[in-house]
Amino acid sequence: MSQIKIACPRIILMIDDNPTDVLLIKEAFAFCEANSEVHVAEDGVYALEFLQREGEYSNAPRPDIILLDLNMPRKGGLEVLMELKTNPKLKTIPVIIYTSSITQEDVKAAYDHHANSYIRKSVNFDDCIRTAKSIKDFWFTVSILSES
Repeated sequence: MSQIKIACPRIILMIDDNPTDVLLIKEAFAFCEANSEVHVAEDGVYALEFLQREGEYSNAPRPDIILLDLNMPRKGGLEVLMELKTNPKLKTIPVIIYTSSITQEDVKAAYDHHANSYIRKSVNFDDCIRTAKSIKDFWFTVSILSES
């Protein structure tokens, strides 16, 4: 019987230009003892450089999951999602849309482009902790993630 390797700590790439949202989710994952490392890309251009290990990101780790905001400067979340899901080396990384938008247009577009989940951003720290715990429990405990 083969064993499944569990990476420690879990690597999360958060693609978001809002420093408050980034701080909240980092603190929430720490609070719920997710044993995770949260890396941040401030927009879609930096995110793709990180994921393709270009320039200053040449030693960037491969994330276990991606938290992706939709509304960002330079390259928006849907553009990033489309590029990720058409790239053979990156398409297996689960992408969780983590955004303030709950319009059906955005939800449908995200799923049409193969988002793995769609979560509305938490507005307070308690809700943020619940969200981080849910992500941790499902993606890091229940799900078996691909290593490549």
